[in-house]
Amino acid sequence: MNIKKVLIANRGEIAVRIIRACKELGIKTVIVYSEADRESLGVKLADEKVCIGKGPPQESYLLASRILSTCEITNSDAVHPGYGFLAESTDFADACEEMKIVFIGPTSETIRLFGDKLEAKKLAKKYGLKVIPGSEDVVKDEKEAKKIAKEIGYPIILKACAGGGGKGMKLIKDEEELLNSFSAVRLEVKNAFFDDRLYIEKYLAPVRHIEFQILGDGKGGV
Repeated sequence: MNIKKVLIANRGEIAVRIIRACKELGIKTVIVYSEADRESLGVKLADEKVCIGKGPPQESYLLASRILSTCEITNSDAVHPGYGFLAESTDFADACEEMKIVFIGPTSETIRLFGDKLEAKKLAKKYGLKVIPGSEDVVKDEKEAKKIAKEIGYPIILKACAGGGGKGMKLIKDEEELLNSFSAVRLEVKNAFFDDRLYIEKYLAPVRHIEFQILGDGKGGV
């Protein structure tokens, strides 16, 4: 498909980079923004801009229905979610596919496999890969969290099953901190991703974080 106009469903430096890349390729851009980002650089650089809500992400950037409606109104061929927000939402990717809007990112099936960190760990274990010690399933409450932490030993990390971008992660050094933090972390995760599921991993230090970025062209080329 020949993409002529891309809607950018993100903000800040992420949006600016996407806009600049589109300009180099001769592709028109539409940016959705919250009231809090009205004067941002991305809004100033985009060819078209549409306000979709108030400052909090759950009232703007996380509202898939408003973003999809804006795609229709502006005749956008594709949507670029950047990272964070709806970038790892299977429902959003599914909706784009149903509406014949190109989702610039993984397929919904791939997101479903790897977007849930706990399920991704289970898949890795299934194929014999080593993973960091931690809970096998979602941690339901403080009592279960305390039991798992005792088994693997402190320090631990409370982590969101969904989402990304460093949100919903809390280093816990002892039982008192665990009991004081569990509900707060769960609330943060729910507000950020509409999903309050948590799991636990052993905290390892010192370590080096290494990522591999894989780019596919949608036609089998990787």
